[in-house]
Amino acid sequence: MEKKDFEAWLDNISVAFLSLTDLQKNETLDHLISLSGAVQLRHLSNNLEILLKRDFLKLLPLELSFYLLKWLDPQTLLTCCLVSKQWNKVISACTEVWQTACKNLGWQIDDSVQDPLHWKKVYLKAILRMKQLKDHEAFETSSLIGHSARVYALYYKDGLLCTVFSVDYNDELDILVSGSADFTVKVWALSTGTCLNTLTGHTEWVTKVVLQKCKVKSLMHSPGDYILLSADKYEIKIWPIGREINCKCLKTLSVSEDRSISLQPRLHFDGKYIVCSSALGLYQWDFASYDILRVIKPPDLANVSLLGFGEIFALLFDNRYLYIMDLRTEKLISRWPLPEYRKSKRGSSFLAGEISWLNGLDGQNDMGLVFATSMPDHSIHLVLWKEHG
Repeated sequence: MEKKDFEAWLDNISVAFLSLTDLQKNETLDHLISLSGAVQLRHLSNNLEILLKRDFLKLLPLELSFYLLKWLDPQTLLTCCLVSKQWNKVISACTEVWQTACKNLGWQIDDSVQDPLHWKKVYLKAILRMKQLKDHEAFETSSLIGHSARVYALYYKDGLLCTVFSVDYNDELDILVSGSADFTVKVWALSTGTCLNTLTGHTEWVTKVVLQKCKVKSLMHSPGDYILLSADKYEIKIWPIGREINCKCLKTLSVSEDRSISLQPRLHFDGKYIVCSSALGLYQWDFASYDILRVIKPPDLANVSLLGFGEIFALLFDNRYLYIMDLRTEKLISRWPLPEYRKSKRGSSFLAGEISWLNGLDGQNDMGLVFATSMPDHSIHLVLWKEHG
């Protein structure tokens, strides 16, 4: 049949085919297939696969593909990456999806990173670390040996671990502050070692002092002011240390007016919130108003003490374990066994190491010292982050 005649015949057949019912169309196709040879059947097989298995992710605009991918969970997306190189390329470049997945795991997000493939790599790293935490395999232990007598207290700052009582310092102010068993707080000149002032008002050992820059405004302080917090068994006192050396106490905080509830020698202050542990749980104050925002009661645990408190995680411990709490759910997500360390009701014979990861992990801040405590044999027991798997 000539090409022109064939095209005319095909047009007529097509018009007639379109007028048939679905059942009639199926019977027509079955009849044509029965008349076909190997060449026609192979042609039909190849074209049917293309028609029935269209790669929608390849055909859709990239923005629409990203919108659809946002509805899938990360584990499904990782499975989809195995479909083809094209799918892996598109899914890996879906920044918003992987950033959200990382946030849900408690990971910090740096929006300045421009590499479109960066956040999938971060997520893969994040799930490995979170699995280690869930399986209680994220840490390892070590010891420092050298003391010939009991270590009563530990202090950690800027990568240095010191065996001293309750102190803090600030290079900009050239000031070091120390808490004492004589119920006082002393202010020292860091460069000369001269005692500049002795702050009084406590009626118990001053077990913790924190020197920090204020980040919120109130009637008593402004952002940028340096604030000193000192804590004893029942009270937390707030001092405007940066304005003048001879300062007066701005405020005294407590959890019970009759002193029926005692505070543990664990205090956290980041410039916006004050957090302290007690027998009833963790108390969080708003530093602008001094109001108690919430009381966190760790589930099924008694006598849990605070080591560190952040935006995402809290680091806690008791006589047996070191715990990590997800503050978004107030549930414990990991624990690590502790040895029989030396107990100290008033001193700081145990402390947290680097705590920036409490505001969210980022793949770089989960390394180094996590926890340290003094031991009966005068050594220092260390808990450290394991390297990433």
